Amino acid sequence: MAVPTHKTSKSKRNKRRSHHALKGPTISFNHQTGEYSQSHHYTPKEIAQRHGS
Repeated sequence: MAVPTHKTSKSKRNKRRSHHALKGPTISFNHQTGEYSQSHHYTPKEIAQRHGS
């Protein structure tokens, strides 16, 4: 069984984990409806326009 020879410092450990943070959703402004929405997703206004309501 592999056992580390030296203790990994907090700094080294945290540098390795620097890419593990979660990212928020990409939000953009839709000029046609005047709403903010997530990229590649329909807003409620757009759905209503498509169904002719």
